[in-house]
Amino acid sequence: MRIAIIDESAARASIIQEGLATFDDCELFVLTERRGLLSRIGEINPDIVLMDLGNPSRDVLEEYFAVSRALARPIAMFVDESDDEAIAASVDAGVSSYVVDGMAPGRIRPIIDLAVRRFHAFSRLQQDLAEAQGKLAERETIDKAKRILMQSRGMPEPKAYAELRKAAMNQGKRIVDIAEAIVTAQRLLGEG
Repeated sequence: MRIAIIDESAARASIIQEGLATFDDCELFVLTERRGLLSRIGEINPDIVLMDLGNPSRDVLEEYFAVSRALARPIAMFVDESDDEAIAASVDAGVSSYVVDGMAPGRIRPIIDLAVRRFHAFSRLQQDLAEAQGKLAERETIDKAKRILMQSRGMPEPKAYAELRKAAMNQGKRIVDIAEAIVTAQRLLGEG
C-alpha cells in the first residue's frame, strides 16, 4: 500500500509514521511542502492520503480542501480543533475521515481502515447514482422518440415502442441508440 503523509511538521508526521509501523508491505511518502502538492501526489499515486494539519488557518484549510476535491482516493484529515463549518466543508471536499484531536499512533490504523471503507462505500453510491441517472436519461430519450413516432405516424404508444424495438433488432443496436437517432433527426429537420 502506498501512503502519502501530508504534514508541514516533520515531528507530527513521525507520529503517523509510528502508527503505520505495524502495516506490512507499506510504502510511505512524507510531503512537507504545500507548493505543487497536487502534482507531487499525482506522481506518487498513493492508495490513501493522510493529512495532518494541526491547527490550520481558514485559508490553509480551504487550500487542503481544494486538494481533497481533486483527488479520487481515500483521505484522512487530522486537525487539532474544528467547527461545524469545517466538518461540513471536509465532507463536501471528499474527505473520508475527519479526525479532531485524534493523533495517536495506536489510532492511525483504524482511522485508515475507516477512511478506505467510507471512500469505497461512497464510490459505490456515486456509481449507482450515475447508473440510475444514465438509465433515466435513456428512458427519457426512448419516450421522446416514441412521442415523435406517435405524432408523425399517428400510431399508439405500444406500436411506437414495437417499431423502435424492431428497428433495434434489425440493425443489431440498442433501442436507446435508435431512439437517439430519431430524436437527433427530428432536431436536424427542425421539427423539434
